[in-house]
Amino acid sequence: MALNNKVQLITYPDSLGGDLKTLNDVLEKYFSDVFGGIHILPPFPSSGDRGFAPITYSEIEPKFGTWYDIKKMAENFDILLDLMVNHVSRRSIYFQDFLKKGRKSKYADMFITLDKLWKDGKPVKGDIEKMFLRRTLPYSTFKIEETGEEEKVWTTFGKTDPSEQIDLDVNSHLVREFLLGVFKTFSNFGVKIVRLDAVGYVIKKIGTSCFFVEPEIYEFLDWAKGQAASYGIELLLEVHSQFEIQYKLAERGFWIYDFILPFTVLYTLINKSNEMLYDYLKNRPMNQFTMLDCHDGIPVKPDLDGLIDTKKAKEVVDICVQRGANLSLIYGDKYKSEDGFDVHQIGCTYYSALNCDDDAYLAARAIQFFTPGIPQVYYVGLLAGVNDFEAVKRTGEGREINRHNYGLKEIEESVQKNVVQRLLKLIRFRNEYEAFNGEFMVQDCQKDEIRLTWKKDDKRCSLFIDLKTYKTTIDYINENGEEVKYLV
Repeated sequence: MALNNKVQLITYPDSLGGDLKTLNDVLEKYFSDVFGGIHILPPFPSSGDRGFAPITYSEIEPKFGTWYDIKKMAENFDILLDLMVNHVSRRSIYFQDFLKKGRKSKYADMFITLDKLWKDGKPVKGDIEKMFLRRTLPYSTFKIEETGEEEKVWTTFGKTDPSEQIDLDVNSHLVREFLLGVFKTFSNFGVKIVRLDAVGYVIKKIGTSCFFVEPEIYEFLDWAKGQAASYGIELLLEVHSQFEIQYKLAERGFWIYDFILPFTVLYTLINKSNEMLYDYLKNRPMNQFTMLDCHDGIPVKPDLDGLIDTKKAKEVVDICVQRGANLSLIYGDKYKSEDGFDVHQIGCTYYSALNCDDDAYLAARAIQFFTPGIPQVYYVGLLAGVNDFEAVKRTGEGREINRHNYGLKEIEESVQKNVVQRLLKLIRFRNEYEAFNGEFMVQDCQKDEIRLTWKKDDKRCSLFIDLKTYKTTIDYINENGEEVKYLV
C-alpha cells in the first residue's frame, strides 16, 4: 500500500496533551485536515532514553494508553513507529532471564557475549580503537545470579554503567523471530511504516568500525525489508553517517532520512545564499523523509562531512549557540577534525535557531515542503516553540531544550499564533496540490533568491524566496486554470 505523500507529524505519545487518547482528540480538534501521517515516538514500556530502551513491544506503556489507541489513529493517518533494532532494555524478560541463568538461559543467544567476537572472550584494545564508540567501552559487565560469574555483553549505547540498552545479535535466529513478532504486532494494529532506529550499529565485526559494516549489513536489511513487506509495512532507515552511505541505501530502494537538509536550510537563510542548497537539491535521492527538527538535535557531523568545510559550519553553529542552543559532541578525540570541530548535533528548536523570525521560519518550511520526499514536522516546530531552558536545567539533559510537553490550554493558545496559522495553511497547500506528485525542478536565479517548481499535467506551482527579506511567495495554477499568487 502506497504511503500518503503528505506532511507527517512527529510527536511523543505524551507531548500533546499527556497521552494517546488526548493526542487523538487534539489531532481531531485542530489538525484533522493537516497531516497524512503521525510518527509516534516510542510509546512502549521502557527503562530509559525516553522510550528508546524498550522493555517490550507487545504492549503500550499504560500511562500512555493501549494498542487500541494506536489502531484508532491508524484509521485516519499513516502511523509510523520505531523499532530499536539494535537493542532492548536490560529489564526485558529476555535479558532478565539471561541475568539469572547466564549461558543456560534459553534467550542467551539473543545477546552478544564477547566470545562471539573474540574466541577467548577477552577484548583486544587494538580492535576497540578501530571502532566508532558511543561509550568509553562498547560492552558492560553483569553478574549472573545463579553462578556468581561475570559476563561481558555488548552495549553500544547508554550513559549508565552497566547500560540500560543491551545490543541484540541480529544473526541469531531467536532475534529474527523476535523481530518478526514485532512486525506482526505492529501490523495487527495498523502501523504502516517502521523506523529501524540505530540500524547502522547492528553488525559487529572485528577489524572494522562496527558501524555500517559492508556487505554484511545489506543481508540483514534485505531480510528485514522482505519480512516487513509481507506484513504490508514500509521501512525507514535511521542512519547518521556520511552522505555516501545514505545514497547507497537509497539506491537499494530504502526510504532514508534527509539529515542533510536541516543544516543546509539554516545555512541558506543565515548566509542569504542559495549555493549550498542548490548544489544539494540537484544531486540528492528522491526517496527520503525530509525534516528540519526532531526529538534529537539538528544534525551536523558526520552527516555533512564532505559537503561543507569546517569553518563555514562552525559559523552557523556559533550563531545558533548565541541564540541559546547547546551542542552534542561526537564521542572520542579520534573523530575530531584537525581544528577540533566535533559537533554532532545542535540542540535547539528550529524556530529559535532562526531567531524567532516568523518570515524566516516560514521560508524554511517552504523549502522543506518543496524538497522531494515525505515531509515531517516535529510537534514543537508545529507550534513554533522556543528553547525550553528550564527543562534542560531541571533534567540535566541538553536535548530537553526541544522536548517541551504541551498541555491542552497551551496547545490552544499556540495554535492561534499567526506564525502557526501561516504554517498550517502552507501544510494544507503541500498536502492538497496535485503537482507535488509530478516533476521537480530547481530553477536558476540570483544567489540571494530561491526558485523551485513542481509540475504535473496542467498544474504547476513555483516557490520564490527573497533571501534578503525572507519574503516567500508561491505562484500556482488553480482548478480554473488561473494563475494565483500565494503570499506564505
